[in-house]
Amino acid sequence: MDQPIPQYNNTHRAFLQAFISRGTLTLEQAKPILAAILTAHDGRETLPGDVTEADFNTYVHAISDEISSFDLAIRSTLSQHDRCRIFALVNTTSDPITQLATTHSADEISFLKRLLDAMFETHNTPRQEVMAISSMQAVRLHKNPAGSTGDTPSGGAGTSAGHGLSMTGAERTLEELVREGWLERSRRDFYSLSPRALVELRQYLLTTYNDPAEDDDDSDAEQRYDRIKFCVACKDIITVVSACFPFSLRCATLLILSKGQRCATRDCPCRLHNICTESFFRTQPSRTCPLCKVDWTGNDFVGEKAVTSAERAERRSGGAQRRRTIPAATQQVDADGEYGARA
Repeated sequence: MDQPIPQYNNTHRAFLQAFISRGTLTLEQAKPILAAILTAHDGRETLPGDVTEADFNTYVHAISDEISSFDLAIRSTLSQHDRCRIFALVNTTSDPITQLATTHSADEISFLKRLLDAMFETHNTPRQEVMAISSMQAVRLHKNPAGSTGDTPSGGAGTSAGHGLSMTGAERTLEELVREGWLERSRRDFYSLSPRALVELRQYLLTTYNDPAEDDDDSDAEQRYDRIKFCVACKDIITVVSACFPFSLRCATLLILSKGQRCATRDCPCRLHNICTESFFRTQPSRTCPLCKVDWTGNDFVGEKAVTSAERAERRSGGAQRRRTIPAATQQVDADGEYGARA
């Protein structure tokens, strides 16, 4: 833009309102919004191409400063699929699960917690780090566990949330969580956390699913199993699944299959986003794990790909003939957290 951006004014307020209504924005999504706002404010046409990254960052910083007194901030993360930077409006103080209680019932919050437990405990084992849940598995979590007295949104004991949701209610809640930008749904009908959820729930996930660090006890540190892992290249959380149906969180260019990779050594914590792999190994003396130094196969996966690759390997070996006709989304997990066909 030709003119410098003035101090906080109605253009910032209008852009904040657009941010609130969407929850997340990328630079490419923000350009037409800012262009329309400036056109209406200045009385002359501003094209999306006239809005630069510097203009966008100036608005983001100005708005962040203004809303900080309300315990709000605009934070960003990189997409696990294509490294597109995504900006999210987040609450800096309260538990994000508590925030959802303003728009969802106690039973829906309890259902969400069961989804998270399924993603990061049941379907996240040393053998298969799926960190996603099929639609059928998700709907089966519609009822509260037997004997449950219900939880408050903050996680403590409280008023009973009832018997849970109906199956139809669970399906509707899943659709709402996708529409609100908390979940993503893949082409193979798996649900996983969205970039917005990973930004807002980051500390919650680390506190809930990772063992507390014991810096003064090396023996305990060796025995720890962290269910939330980070890409050694970009240092962001890695949970990626297959490419998802297009919706507001995603960059328009994301149309390819994406996945995460893990070291072939089961006990090694090294993980890489697929999109980070090539650039990372270009800077390394050899294509080996930077932690344990074994060869990096590129065939050991994190996310939904951990399920589909296991299926292909089993078919090549000639086993489990009956599973050939059963979609991955209709499978269930056994007592060890492994995917298998329904009986």
